[in-house]
Amino acid sequence: MAIALPLESVDFRDMAVVIGAAGLVIPAFAALRISPVIGFILVGILVGPYGIGAVTDTLPLLAPLTISNAEALFPLAEMGVALLLFALGLELSAERVRTMRHIVFKLGPVQLIGCAVAAAALLAPFGLSIGALIALALTLSLSSTAVGLQLLSSSGKLGTQAGRTAFGILLFQDIAIAPILLGFAATATEGGFFASLAVSALALGVIILGSRLLLPPLLLQAARTRRPELFLAAALVILIASGAIAHAAGLSPAIGTLTAGIMLAETEYRRQIEATIMPFQGLLLGVFLIWVGMRLDLPGVAREPLLVIGGVVAICTLKGGLIYAMMRRTGRSRGVASHVGLLLAGPSETSLILFGAATGVGLIAGAVADYALLVIGFSLALVPLLGLLGQHIESRLGTDRSADETALEDSIAAVPEGGTIIIGYGRVGRLVGAMLEAHGKPYLAVDSDPDTVIRLKRAGKPVVYGDCRRPDLLEALGIGSASAVVLTIDAVQTLDVLVRDIRERHPNLCVVARARDADHASSLYRSGATDAVPETVESSLQLAEAVLVDLGVPMGPVIASIHEKRAELRAGIQRSPDMVRRPGFRARRGR
Repeated sequence: MAIALPLESVDFRDMAVVIGAAGLVIPAFAALRISPVIGFILVGILVGPYGIGAVTDTLPLLAPLTISNAEALFPLAEMGVALLLFALGLELSAERVRTMRHIVFKLGPVQLIGCAVAAAALLAPFGLSIGALIALALTLSLSSTAVGLQLLSSSGKLGTQAGRTAFGILLFQDIAIAPILLGFAATATEGGFFASLAVSALALGVIILGSRLLLPPLLLQAARTRRPELFLAAALVILIASGAIAHAAGLSPAIGTLTAGIMLAETEYRRQIEATIMPFQGLLLGVFLIWVGMRLDLPGVAREPLLVIGGVVAICTLKGGLIYAMMRRTGRSRGVASHVGLLLAGPSETSLILFGAATGVGLIAGAVADYALLVIGFSLALVPLLGLLGQHIESRLGTDRSADETALEDSIAAVPEGGTIIIGYGRVGRLVGAMLEAHGKPYLAVDSDPDTVIRLKRAGKPVVYGDCRRPDLLEALGIGSASAVVLTIDAVQTLDVLVRDIRERHPNLCVVARARDADHASSLYRSGATDAVPETVESSLQLAEAVLVDLGVPMGPVIASIHEKRAELRAGIQRSPDMVRRPGFRARRGR
């Protein structure tokens, strides 16, 4: 008997609204170069009970555009939070923290503690309990990692002093999330604070031990299959298992996923996991933000407009002013201090996570919780605008770099920029890497063979595991700051697609590709390669060079003639039918 899908059900309609909103918000706000965080919150307000839902009784035709049951979205919203913290954990590698330790462990604690103390002083006259006061102060002291990094990356400011300073502070905030969540959870346990900490430590120990012993073999087996869906399944198993262990110990599942992410940050699978979960992270985080928007009580704002607007202005002004003073105190210019201060002035999407944890354990409740949610939600919506204002002010004031600032940057920039990405680290890729090392040129290699990656990583080579057919993986590898990309894989169709995608996203990047023969090289040039090196041509030239030398021809004339023939063959390939070089490519000099 056929069973009809309940397409008319309320749950299906709600899910269609969420997916439709994601399909509209993400591309629309990406085109505007604005974080979709604002869009998702606005959608939540619009389709929620305080938006269109408030008029469906008089205008029933609008009912399909509303979400009738906000709580039905909560499981998906919680999964979005878990994915966000899992991704944050993947960014907290020991190498990254070590590289930016001067900012992370000097400026980071000063910002977090200073802003929390100032926020507590601001909230003290309202007669809150000690627990609510501390929870709200810590919640409001955080700044948005997702919005901040998106603004810095899209504007090309991530590598500047303002970008690195903001990123270091945000990195410390991400590190601080786990102990803050643990503290919230410990206050809710009836068995006592120390007993709760012991149970929490045991659960985290299980996650850490499992991440060290069980997860690498699991990911290795998934990678060996070369099937993306199995690797995705392995990543979801890790996510769900770590969250379940934390939940069983009375902790937020987010603590478990954050811990698992931190443990995986040191593995060779980190970048591939990031690329695998990225689409789901964006969608499910969007569900979380829609859920938050639906809870924003707009009639409450209308009843107390000065209280809500005053709270938003007070928090953003207080944080922005303190961070500006801290930046100036540490020798930053007025432009850099203004940019960082405005970028970090608002609260964060993780503020909403801490807020949810605090309300879940009863630290914040009632009217205080409603008011705080309004202030956090509307302040978060202002973050992109404040960040853009900060960029404008910095461009007007300039950076005014001092000797102290230059010395600080030099101590932070331990990892050289402008390196080369080698895609495919087999025989050819390793030889290219060896030549780059011989000339002191930094590089990062990526390969899809997990066994090769493990072996070479143990030998000290800069190689990570990943499937570069995914464009988001290349972005995660930092292709935007690379000076060149070398493609050494031997899959013809994959090479053509990769070259085309890289050229479309990075029109001025040097792209050197390995070609099978002259026809394939011509195809790669048409796709956008700066240089394509055909294997058959190179092997023929090497054979000719060897036989000429063996016949007694002097080495100098042989090398000169080989170079001339190579240049002639390359010119012939580039003049082949339908060969069109796109503007912006750099001309290749003859060798």
